[in-house]
Amino acid sequence: MAFWLARERRSQEASFIQRFDPRFWTVDFPRPAMASVVTQGTDALRVDVELHHEGELVGLIWESVDRFDHPLLAYATDLDYAHTTLSFRWRSTGVIPLDEPNGPTLTIEGRDAAGVPATWYVRLWNYAEGSPTDARITLPFSKLESGYVLPGALIHPSDIDRMFISIVAPGHSPGSDAPLAQRANGHVIMSDIVADGGRAMLETGDVRLPVHGLRMATAYDDAYNQTPTRLLHNIIALGYRSEIVHYVGMSHFMRLERTSEGGLLAEPSGALCEPAAAWHMAFLERAREIDLEVIVSLSYELFDAYCPSGWKQRAASGDPALTGWIPPSTLLSPANGEAIGWLAAVARNFVGLLEATSQPVRFQIGEPWWWVTSGGEICLYDDAAIVVFGGDPPVIADMRGALGQDEIDLLDAAGTVLAASTADLAASVREAASGPAEILLLAFTPTILDPSMPELHRANLPQGWAEPAFDRLQLEDYDWLTSGADALRRQAYSFIDAKLGYPLAKQDYLAGFVLDPLDAEEFWSRIDAGIDEAAARGIESTFVWALPQVARDGYTRLPPTGTSDMQSFDDVLYPFALGRSTAVAPEFSTSISVTASGHERRNALWSDARMHFDVGPGIRSEAELAELIAFFRARHGAARGFRVSDPFDHSSNGMTGTPTAFDQLLGTGDGLKADFQLVKSYGTGPEPQTRPITRPRGDSLIVSVGGVANNDWTLEPFGIIRFTTAPPEGTEVRAGFLFDVPVRFAEDRIDIAGVNFSAGEAPSIPLIELREAD
Repeated sequence: MAFWLARERRSQEASFIQRFDPRFWTVDFPRPAMASVVTQGTDALRVDVELHHEGELVGLIWESVDRFDHPLLAYATDLDYAHTTLSFRWRSTGVIPLDEPNGPTLTIEGRDAAGVPATWYVRLWNYAEGSPTDARITLPFSKLESGYVLPGALIHPSDIDRMFISIVAPGHSPGSDAPLAQRANGHVIMSDIVADGGRAMLETGDVRLPVHGLRMATAYDDAYNQTPTRLLHNIIALGYRSEIVHYVGMSHFMRLERTSEGGLLAEPSGALCEPAAAWHMAFLERAREIDLEVIVSLSYELFDAYCPSGWKQRAASGDPALTGWIPPSTLLSPANGEAIGWLAAVARNFVGLLEATSQPVRFQIGEPWWWVTSGGEICLYDDAAIVVFGGDPPVIADMRGALGQDEIDLLDAAGTVLAASTADLAASVREAASGPAEILLLAFTPTILDPSMPELHRANLPQGWAEPAFDRLQLEDYDWLTSGADALRRQAYSFIDAKLGYPLAKQDYLAGFVLDPLDAEEFWSRIDAGIDEAAARGIESTFVWALPQVARDGYTRLPPTGTSDMQSFDDVLYPFALGRSTAVAPEFSTSISVTASGHERRNALWSDARMHFDVGPGIRSEAELAELIAFFRARHGAARGFRVSDPFDHSSNGMTGTPTAFDQLLGTGDGLKADFQLVKSYGTGPEPQTRPITRPRGDSLIVSVGGVANNDWTLEPFGIIRFTTAPPEGTEVRAGFLFDVPVRFAEDRIDIAGVNFSAGEAPSIPLIELREAD
C-alpha cells in the first residue's frame, strides 16, 4: 500500500490556531515528580502535580518549534513574539502561590538582540491582578521585564525558543533533594487563554487523511508530557480509527510511597498518582467522544528504582533482571504474589477509569515473560520462584547451551507459573468489570522464540496460554521485521498457531517500531510491507507501534486507490507461438546532451530494458484471426496484461537453453533474508545489466543454495523465491527457470483489413512490456 515519510507540509491543507492554544502546551519534570496537562475546553488547561522532594520543579512549557505533531499537522515555527500579548486567568491549589518567593515564574529561553543565548525570569505576580491563587495575568512580550521586582531588565521578544512556567510545592528549596514533610498534590488551572496583538495566530496543518484501516498504538511513558487532545487529534487526522492499544507504561502512572529507609517505591495498593489518573480520564473521555475504543495495556515491567527488591526476577547469581533502557526497568516475578497482586490492583483501577468514561473494558496483558540476560541467564531464581520450584531448582547458566531433562522440566514449570499469573491478572480484570471484559495477550516473538534458545518457549510461551485462555492473541515481531528476518517471522507464526491454536480471526498484529530516526527510511519501508503481509495472511486488525515514531518520522499511510497491478493482469499466455517472423525490440531510455565541443554526456534513465513485440506476423489463418480478436476483447484492449513467450529469450540458461539450478545468481544469504527476486543478468563484468523476472514458469524452476539443490522454498507472486529457512550467511542463492514476459496490447484498437489479410499482408499488432518490479 502507498506510504511516504512526510518531512514537511507543502501543498497540503492548512488552517490557523491561536498562539498558546491549550492543546499544545506540554509539561516536564525530574523523577520522581509526576505531572500531567489536559485541556478543559478551547481556552483552558489544567496541570496536576505530585511532588516528593523540596527541589522538584514542574515546568508548563510552550515551544516555538512543534516537536511532537506529525509534520502534516504541526504548527508553524515562529520565534518572534514582539507585539504579542498573552493573557489568562490563573488559579492554583496546593502549590506555592503567585506572591511568594519561588512562586510561578515564566522562564524564557532564546537569544538577545546580538544573537547571544540568553535566559530571562519573569515573575508572574508582577503582571497579575487579583489574589495570589486567583488572578488575571497579562504578559505583553515587547514590554516584559525580568527580575523579582520591577523595574527589571527588558527581555528580547524576537528570538525565543521556548518558555515555561515553574510550578513547585510549598517548602520548595531550589536544588535540594531533601524529602518534603509529606507528598504534595496540587493543580493549576489556566483559563480564558487569549493571544492578542501582532503574530497572535500560527498556521497549522489541517490535513485529514482517508481512513486506511489501520489502528494506532500509544504509550503513556512516551506521551505523559502532552495533552490527550493533541495525541488523539494526530490519530484521527492521520486516518487511524476503531481502537487504540494504549500501554500505560512502567514509570509514570504509579503512586509512590516513602519507605522507612527514606526511598520511594510503588505503593502496594496499586493506586495511580493523581496526574496519571487525571490524564487517563481525559484521554478515555475524549477517545469515546470520537468513537475510539481504548485497549489498556499493562506489562510486567516496572521502573527499577520504584520496584520493591523482593518483586524482581533474578538470575541464579542474585542479580535483578534489568532491561537495557537507561535508567533501567526491571521485570516483576510471576511467582511473587505481592508483585502480581500489585499488577491486579493497578488493572482494577484502570477498569474503573474505563467504566467511568463509558469505554468498554478491553485489557491487554503486554509481553509477560521470564527475563533472559544478554549473557543467556534466565531469571527464575528470585526467592518466591525458588520456593515455587521446590527450594533448590537446577541452575540454567546459559539458555543457549545444551539443556538436560531437569532444566527442561524447570522451564516447563516456569511456564506453568507464568500462565497462572496471567490467568490471575485476567480474572482480576473480569471481576472488577461490571459487565463483559475482553482480555488480550501480547507476545513478542523475537524474544520468546529466539532460535539460539530453542527451549525458551517452554517458559515464555506456555501451553496454558492456548486458546481460549484469552479472547484475542496479539503478536509483534519488530526486531525481526526491521532487520529483514522474514523466515524467522513466518516460522514464528506457524509455531504459535500450532501451539496455541488461535484462529486468524482472533489474532492481531502490531507493526513497528523505529527507535533511531536515522533508520527511518529503511525500517518504515519494511514495516509497511509487514502491514501488507499481515493483511494478506488474513489479520483483520493491525496496530502501528507507535504514535511518537509515526509523528517524528512523518510516516503517512494511504488507502489503496484504483486497480492493483495484480488485478489488472490475466495470468494467461498469448494463444499463439511467436515465430521467427515476430518483431522483438528491447528499448532503453537515455538522456544525451552534447557539449559545445561535440562531446556527449549520457545518463541512463532506466536500469532495465522494456520489450516491444509485434505479433501480427504470427497470425496465419482466419481462424487464428478470430481467436486473436476474441483474446483482444477479453483483455479490454490495452487495459489488462497477459503473458507472452519471447522466442529469442525465455530461459535462464543462455537465451533458450535448458535451465540448471546454477544459472542465475539471485543473491547471497545473510542468515536472515528469506525472499529473493528471480533475475536474469546480461553481460559480464562487475555490473551486468540485471532484469527482474516476474513471470517464471513455475514447473521449470530449480534452486540451489551454496551449490546444493534446495527445495525448501515456495514461489510467490512476481517471481519471489521465499525460503522457509533463510539461507546461511555467505551462501550463494542461484536458480534456473523458463519465463514469460508480462505485456499488454500497446493500443486500444487493432486494424485488420480482410482484403489485405487474404492477400498475405500481416497486420501490425504491437505489444509492450509491463513493469512489475523495481
